[in-house]
Amino acid sequence: MKIDTGTTAWMITATALVLLMTPGLAFFYGGMTRAKSVLNMMMMSFVSIITVTIAWVIYGHAFAFGTNGNDTLNKFIGGLKEFGLQSLVDTATKDDGTGMPSLVFSAFQLTFAIITVALISGAIADRAKFGAWVVFSVVWATVVYFPVAHWVWGGGWLTQLGIEDFAGGTVVHVNAGAAGLALALVIGKRAGWRKEPMRPHNLTLVLLGVGLLWFGWFGFNAGSELAVDGTAGLAFMNTQIATAVAAGAWILVEKFRDGHSTTLGVASGAVAGLVAITPACGFVDPWAAIVIGAIAGTVCAYAVGLKYKLGFDDSLDVVGVHLVGGALGAISLGFFAAYPFLDPQAPGLFYGGGLTQLGRQVLGPVVVGLYSFVLAWIIGKIIDKTMGFRVSQEEEVTGIDITTHAETGYDLGTIHSSGVASVNGPVPAEAKKVDA
Repeated sequence: MKIDTGTTAWMITATALVLLMTPGLAFFYGGMTRAKSVLNMMMMSFVSIITVTIAWVIYGHAFAFGTNGNDTLNKFIGGLKEFGLQSLVDTATKDDGTGMPSLVFSAFQLTFAIITVALISGAIADRAKFGAWVVFSVVWATVVYFPVAHWVWGGGWLTQLGIEDFAGGTVVHVNAGAAGLALALVIGKRAGWRKEPMRPHNLTLVLLGVGLLWFGWFGFNAGSELAVDGTAGLAFMNTQIATAVAAGAWILVEKFRDGHSTTLGVASGAVAGLVAITPACGFVDPWAAIVIGAIAGTVCAYAVGLKYKLGFDDSLDVVGVHLVGGALGAISLGFFAAYPFLDPQAPGLFYGGGLTQLGRQVLGPVVVGLYSFVLAWIIGKIIDKTMGFRVSQEEEVTGIDITTHAETGYDLGTIHSSGVASVNGPVPAEAKKVDA
């Protein structure tokens, strides 16, 4: 089939937008950590780009979107026909009528795999060994993300069952949130958790990060239509609506609960809205996007407190925002789905679909969440028992940036005029003499 230049241009743009989301996540997560961990937190996102890209090119695309010639096996995993992507180079366009080069589609899906892995890192901020994270990122992507992507998007058993997930509420957010919970349990709580203040050190970075995420998410959601058409426009608008409403809902909860609205709240609310609308954006009407955003912003604002009640240290609220928000968005389709496209998908309850699609939409997050949690826990335990997953308490207290990367995020130097301590310690006497 002849290449459709309009679709191809849009999909290359959407791919670049989604890739930008991972550096945006690095800023978002980095600002939420303490100053002594900011570089390590950002490095965990950036190294995910490296590890997942290599795994995707060698076998990841094949596992997620390939075929193996066995109908039973193909329900659970793809084949190795696309090993190394060479067959995609030889095939000019996809055979789905979009006119899109196969390599462009693969690049687009690669960016989804990257950010899904990076999302997990927020649950274990401040205390994970960098080398252990590198190993985990490759193994988890291999045994969890690639198969799950095949189940839902690659023609696997959840696709055949009729699960709807337009852009990744289950594949990305439930998947990552469940894995984050498992790792938080494996690694344990930060030193001083609930005894020392562990507030975000730089809220300007948080707002910059959420701005980049919001911008890139239009490629994430609208690009998932894989075409330039009305559904892409619907996904684009619904993304904006739900995100704005969720951000507003979160800061309203803060105002009534705590007496003030915060910048961290507006950023977290925006992400909650982005997460919740992701599986639904191309399937629901704009009025439903308002409802989904309001529910996500409200529920997730309370869900982030579950870690204190249940006793797990999810450092940057991956569970409360991504696991809960992703599940809410996926289940919302059981009520609000107006435009199902594939058999045996059905409309939601409010559009005459009965309970059929609602049951499917509950099943999807449950199955994927359990699978991801169990496998992530097993992988984490094996890594912890072999190479160790957590830095020593001394390294954690000193700061993982210095002990792991031999760098600091902020080298502000000595404040000579006042003679007070700098970020690196007291002002040396020699420095005072030189200044004099």
